[in-house]
Amino acid sequence: MTANEATPVPFTAPAPDPMDAPAYRWGILGAGGIARKLADAVTNHTASSVVAVAAASSQERAQAFADEMGVPTAYGSYEELVADPDVDIVYVATTHNHHHEPALLAINAGKHVLVEKSFTQNSAQAQLIVDAARAKGVFVMEAMWARHLPHMYAVREVIARGDIGEVGSVVADHGQMLTHVERMIRPELAGGALLDLGIYPVAFAHDILGVPESITSVGRLRDAGVDGQISMIFDYPSKGAQASLTTTMESRTSCIAHVGGTKGELHIEGTFYNPTSFTVELLDGTRWSFDGMIENGFQYEAAECARRIAAGETESPLHTLDQSLELMRILDEIRAQVGVVYPGE
Repeated sequence: MTANEATPVPFTAPAPDPMDAPAYRWGILGAGGIARKLADAVTNHTASSVVAVAAASSQERAQAFADEMGVPTAYGSYEELVADPDVDIVYVATTHNHHHEPALLAINAGKHVLVEKSFTQNSAQAQLIVDAARAKGVFVMEAMWARHLPHMYAVREVIARGDIGEVGSVVADHGQMLTHVERMIRPELAGGALLDLGIYPVAFAHDILGVPESITSVGRLRDAGVDGQISMIFDYPSKGAQASLTTTMESRTSCIAHVGGTKGELHIEGTFYNPTSFTVELLDGTRWSFDGMIENGFQYEAAECARRIAAGETESPLHTLDQSLELMRILDEIRAQVGVVYPGE
């Protein structure tokens, strides 16, 4: 330890251990890569289990997923899965354009639901889910997994207790080279960088600063009409703060996040939305780091669902349904400024 290095003040509210959450039975709608990650997290890092999977495209695809991930039941339709009395919670892991219909199907069947981010294709679809969930009285949450990770619990506490002073600047970016991925370039699947990648920096700024008072966005559209790259400025004049955010699916970027304050700065190592570490450096040169590296990470959002359901709650205070609506309205405004319109809108 050098003269400028210090031991961080202990955290009073760290991320709860996912293994301590109550056990529930999960069903998964969709059989892609992100569904595999949730299945692994639930099976190997929580007390819960995945008991069923459904793929609307074919029974064979669902069965292949079930065989690979050790899931006992495979269905060839979403309707069969949500009707299964052994399923407590449904995870919607379909493409963005196809989140709201399976979510509504599960809600109407009386199931609790975790919907992959971005919550929906637009805010109108998000409102349908929120209204249905509140009418039915079931738990529903957007799968904004980064918000539940250990390093983000610590980040929020650092900011709340004033370690870096008043926040004036948030910077975050997310870029991956994904133009070869078919779903990313198809507007009918709500493709493009924003909903798949840009949701992370947008949600990070929203987590730290809330809803911006104004948004300025510029972007470049690809031939099919989806966004290839977008740069955004969120302005918070009443807070004396701004957020500078970028996203692209046309190049690989550092995927870091930074929060600047009047007493110092907080820097989250890339990739900031994955389990990772961060460093706090104060104006007097004092610095310390937090290590939030853990395996997988999806278990934290899965455990949050289990804890809230067991407590009889229908939303998570870490990411409420109103906050999901706020995020979708922000994304709608960004798309409007850049000129991204999906079929049927």
